[in-house]
Amino acid sequence: MEIQITQHQLKLMLQQAAALGAKAALIQTGKIKPYLTKAEAFRLYGRNNIEHWINEGLITARKDGDLSASWRLDCMQVEAIIRSKEILQCL
Repeated sequence: MEIQITQHQLKLMLQQAAALGAKAALIQTGKIKPYLTKAEAFRLYGRNNIEHWINEGLITARKDGDLSASWRLDCMQVEAIIRSKEILQCL
């Protein structure tokens, strides 16, 4: 099976990959936090999107502790989904 993509589509994929790599580098160097709270993620990406991705198993919510502890989401998981969606919309 041969898949053909245009130069524009290739450019978009490379831009998304570079942005994802840059975010990973910033997280590894400690310039940005590796986790988002659920509330932050809801504000940035929309409550419906985040809850849908959690229910689909695309991202994993982790709880900091017991009882009233906040839920955290891995930035790289969320960012990878956002970048993938942008690429799929172009294709």
